[in-house]
Amino acid sequence: MGDTATRQAEWETRYHKGQTAWQRESANPALLTWMEQGLLHPCRILIPGCGRCHEVVTLAQRGFDVTGIDLAPSAIQGARQLIEKAGVTAQVIQADLLDWDAPDRFDAVYDQTCLCALAPSTRQDYERQLFSWLKPGGQLFALFMQATNPEGPPFPCDLDTMHQLFQDSRWEWRDAEPLSIPHPAGLHELGCILTRRA
Repeated sequence: MGDTATRQAEWETRYHKGQTAWQRESANPALLTWMEQGLLHPCRILIPGCGRCHEVVTLAQRGFDVTGIDLAPSAIQGARQLIEKAGVTAQVIQADLLDWDAPDRFDAVYDQTCLCALAPSTRQDYERQLFSWLKPGGQLFALFMQATNPEGPPFPCDLDTMHQLFQDSRWEWRDAEPLSIPHPAGLHELGCILTRRA
């Protein structure tokens, strides 16, 4: 899994060097589409690996009870600045998401660029965390990065591999074509909705 302090230092270095190509300057089109289609309603929602993402603010503005979590102090500081500037209420927590226990379960989780940033060796641990964070029947709104470099990050999240990770015994995949979302870094993401089984 790797030492927490080592991983924190790695991500903090990326922020200090401006190596944050995963970040967008506005909310991801997939998130906006899911809300416009009525698939994601105001609820208690978690954004793991939130970074300085605009989604925390966008969701808070639309009536969601938002919690973001990230390992890097610079990411949390940036998220808090965005929240304060927007004049909204949202919680952001600095913690190792692979070890973090949520005090209460969430209705939804929005994963934008978290899974693809984690080393593949940690994915089973992350899947268990996602399952534990959600209520039975809760939904995971995931953007699976279609990268090609196996050395990452971002690490490839092809759908065959994702179906192996999020198995049918624990997750129900929405029977619809994934959203195909171009990414500013020249890649693209596939937006999928999964429901946690009881």
